[in-house]
Amino acid sequence: MTKIEAFANEQLKENVPAFNVGDTVRVHNRIKEGTRERIQMYEGTVIARHGGGISETFTVRRIAYGCGIEKTFPIHSPNVVQVDVIRQGKVRRAKLYYLRDRVGKAAKVKSNI
Repeated sequence: MTKIEAFANEQLKENVPAFNVGDTVRVHNRIKEGTRERIQMYEGTVIARHGGGISETFTVRRIAYGCGIEKTFPIHSPNVVQVDVIRQGKVRRAKLYYLRDRVGKAAKVKSNI
C-alpha cells in the first residue's frame, strides 16, 4: 500500500449511509460563512452515484421555484454531516438523467413500498 492509499483510507467515514439512486434524501451540509458555521439541509432525489473509495460522490436533484437544481456531494466529505433517507424509490437504472427533461408529475419516481 502506498502512502497515498494509506492517507485516503484514513479519511474514509466509518458509517456511510445506505441509500441508492432514486431515493429521496435529506443531506445535512455544513456551511462556513466567515467565522460562523451552520448546517443547511438539501432535500431531493438521488439521480446518480459516481466513483468509489475516497472520491465517491452522489448527485441530488430538486425543483426550487420551478427551476431544477442539482448538487453533487462527496460522500466522505467532513462537510456532509448526515444523509437521511426520506423515501425509497423504485427505479430500474443506475443514472436518472432523464428526469432533467421531465416536468411536474412526470418527474416523480415511484415509491418502493
